[in-house]
Amino acid sequence: MISMHTSPLQQPGSGDAGGMNVYVLNTARHLARQGVEVDIFTRATRPSQGEVVKVEPGLRVVNIVAGPYDGLEKEALPTQLAAFAGGLVQFHRCNDVDYDLIHSHYWLSGQIGWLLRDLWEVPLVHTAHTLAAVKNAHRSADDSPESEARRICEQQLVDNADVLVVNTQEETNDLIDHYDADPERIAVVSPGTDTELFTPGTDRNTERSRRLLGIPLDAELVAFVGRLQQFKGPQVLIQATAELVRRNPGRKLRVIICGGASGAGATERQYLDLAEELGVARRVRFLDPRPPEELVTIYQAADIVAVPSYNESFGLVAMEAQACGTPVIAARVGGLPVAVSEGETGLLVDGHDTADWADAIEQLLDDDDTRLRMAGEAVLHAANYSWSASASQLASVYADALSTEITDCLPRRERAGG
Repeated sequence: MISMHTSPLQQPGSGDAGGMNVYVLNTARHLARQGVEVDIFTRATRPSQGEVVKVEPGLRVVNIVAGPYDGLEKEALPTQLAAFAGGLVQFHRCNDVDYDLIHSHYWLSGQIGWLLRDLWEVPLVHTAHTLAAVKNAHRSADDSPESEARRICEQQLVDNADVLVVNTQEETNDLIDHYDADPERIAVVSPGTDTELFTPGTDRNTERSRRLLGIPLDAELVAFVGRLQQFKGPQVLIQATAELVRRNPGRKLRVIICGGASGAGATERQYLDLAEELGVARRVRFLDPRPPEELVTIYQAADIVAVPSYNESFGLVAMEAQACGTPVIAARVGGLPVAVSEGETGLLVDGHDTADWADAIEQLLDDDDTRLRMAGEAVLHAANYSWSASASQLASVYADALSTEITDCLPRRERAGG
């Protein structure tokens, strides 16, 4: 596997680490447990880790030095593609290891995977996770657009990967509509969640979780977990909070926003300032990113988890929250209508209008019976999604891909993208 721009060992919710990190690490873990040996290649950002990190039997993370350890923004990573590819080729050559298949994650990794596919003559499976054309179609008005250069690189991968793995049928449609992908080369593999870690716990878990977080037991608590960037929509929740307080100043509403700033120019300060400007700073608490073991506390403490993203390929946070027995209010975009069963485990909101989001949150907070019913349904819904099942589906995709004939010396015009 190649995950150049972000390490699966990095803390999700910080920097460029998010759902993709969780996906890569967990599918790799369960593939290894099912007998598939996996090496994950990523760019070295911490010299203390060394070159090879043995995660568990059959699974290693290989840190390739490509550029400085710190201070290199994701937007500058294309300058390090050659250095990263060279380091990967050297590791392959000098460590007496051969690979049967390459699975690249995100377009930067895909470009390297495409090169190695031709060098090693093995199949390339590619997962985009996000697509420039889709992000541009759904971005907020004040969010920066993705570049045309990135879109061209993605088109090359769509045209040349042997298999394109997506999370949902919605992603399949996106690849066909925006990139003219061949449906025969697309495989849908549903992501999972750790249903052993993310659980509702005992009857007193909500009470204990709130005590740990310092949240009053009689408060109404809405949580957001994810990177602090416009595309993830934390500003939508803050604005909806202000609207709810305007409607009912006596409402005992509290909001937790857990995550770190991500993306060029993004800072936590802009969201703190927004809460201050809207008069809800005392009701909104910002928490640093934390490991999954601690996220459980937030999910269990919350009455509702909000996922106001402008697009999600699936929505792992939504699934983790539901596994903990917490209903989800999510935007009706991307894979979120699959992750959240509307009317059963949560609500879906069309668009990102402040009043609409305030209405949905108000509706669920004021209807205890419905919210509690959804909490029970949420656990059952999440139980249908496991990382073991995801890995089994991937292993089947890999087995089919291994029968692919690698055609050498194709004319370059058929491989140019654009």
